[in-house]
Amino acid sequence: MAISEEEVKHVAKLSKLDFKQEELESFTDQLGKIIDMVELLEEVDTEGVDFTSNVIETINVMRQDRAQPGWNRDELMRNVPETEDGFIKVPAIIDEGEAGA
Repeated sequence: MAISEEEVKHVAKLSKLDFKQEELESFTDQLGKIIDMVELLEEVDTEGVDFTSNVIETINVMRQDRAQPGWNRDELMRNVPETEDGFIKVPAIIDEGEAGA
């Protein structure tokens, strides 16, 4: 299944990404190859093959959960470019639906 530049542009718009024309062509080619590879994997006969979620038999090693003193807030806030009411101020990332999702 081929993927078109228009489909890549649409996904880029939804992701709020902007590509130059040569980047768009490159991504279209790369995504097409990825889709071809997935389609090739769909042809593999997996009948009778057990589901494998992890090929290494490891056990999670957990540390004991203990409260520890936190860092000095004033020292941490020295590296923050902008604060408001004692909190880190960041740019808004939620729009009013302009991305066309």
